[in-house]
Amino acid sequence: MKHWNVERIRTNKKGERLACVTASDYTGARLADSAEIPLILVGDSLGMTVLGFESTLPVTLAMMLHHTAAVVRGVKDALVVADMPFLTYQASIPEAITNAGRFLQEAGADAVKVEGGALRVGLVEALTQNGIPVMGHIGLTPQSINQMGGYKVQGRSQAAAEQLLQDACMLEQAGVFAIVLECIPPDVAEKITAALSIPTIGIGAGPACDGQILVMNDLLGLSLQPPAKFVKQYATLAKTLQEAFTTYRQEVQNKTFPAKEHSYAPLT
Repeated sequence: MKHWNVERIRTNKKGERLACVTASDYTGARLADSAEIPLILVGDSLGMTVLGFESTLPVTLAMMLHHTAAVVRGVKDALVVADMPFLTYQASIPEAITNAGRFLQEAGADAVKVEGGALRVGLVEALTQNGIPVMGHIGLTPQSINQMGGYKVQGRSQAAAEQLLQDACMLEQAGVFAIVLECIPPDVAEKITAALSIPTIGIGAGPACDGQILVMNDLLGLSLQPPAKFVKQYATLAKTLQEAFTTYRQEVQNKTFPAKEHSYAPLT
């Protein structure tokens, strides 16, 4: 039995702060799980960090199932949540139930995540009533990037902040076990967090949330691009890896690798 499950996350409102990360493969998931990370999200951000797309929109259900299954194989104790990619839950509730169910049945995920507020209430109710746990996601929702006009902070006006609060409350009533708050002012996130009895997981939403989540590539400094404002890099592995590749190339070229210790004994 896993150490972390949906009910434990749901009731962790006044417990320890939840340090969550994304993962997209077996190795990253295994390392995060061994570090006692309670929740691992297989985010559709892998479209950009792993697959080289410019946004999350080209990510397909098949891609997400493939990566989710790899992550699940690397996890023993963390709760694994899978992002439902664009157009896998918007068209109809029956289609969404089928697609979400595949994440649990085929890939082994513990729950799914969907983007959107009040618009998703009926969907969340249908999924949870059919035994599929759901994590909500409001604020900056990357699948709506074309409508939003870019990656912008949300909830800056009083009306927008009130709408986010209303969205969060409606999602809780519909049955989500936690809600991601992305790129919203910290005072707005604090009000939402105080109003809910389920955990809020912040990303660019300030310190008042019940937990935080970072994309693993950002956390580890695996990108050659400057990180977003809300990202803290706990390592700078891009530079380390670049130096390792350069040294490897040089040693191959100057014939210092492989050395004797990297070769098998000669034929006798």
